[in-house]
Amino acid sequence: QVQLVESGGGLVQPGGSLRLSCAASGSIFSINVMGWFRQAPGKEREFVATINRSGDSTSYTDSVKGRFTISRDNAKNSVYLQMNSLKSEDTAVYYCALKLGRLGLLTTNDYDYWGQGTQVTVSS
Repeated sequence: QVQLVESGGGLVQPGGSLRLSCAASGSIFSINVMGWFRQAPGKEREFVATINRSGDSTSYTDSVKGRFTISRDNAKNSVYLQMNSLKSEDTAVYYCALKLGRLGLLTTNDYDYWGQGTQVTVSS
């Protein structure tokens, strides 16, 4: 079994920054893909960013390109989401996710494990 725990959410003013972290524990294979998703009130969960196992390939949804950066530290079994120039429309619960046994990026929600989510609120 795998557990994912997110942290780093909070309240921030428009234009501000936050860094989300997600720590994975349990039976984690060496080959995996990790991602971040978000769900705003009254909306479906949507893809935000994904990163491959080695960290040299990433993909982002168009609305966060140039503002968000996904990274990972395999020694710590962790993935991060640096969010800059935050906007009110970025307000959502953010979830990290893990897909085992996959080499390529994954932008759909076909992940094996999910965290409990962390709230990000962008408001003045």
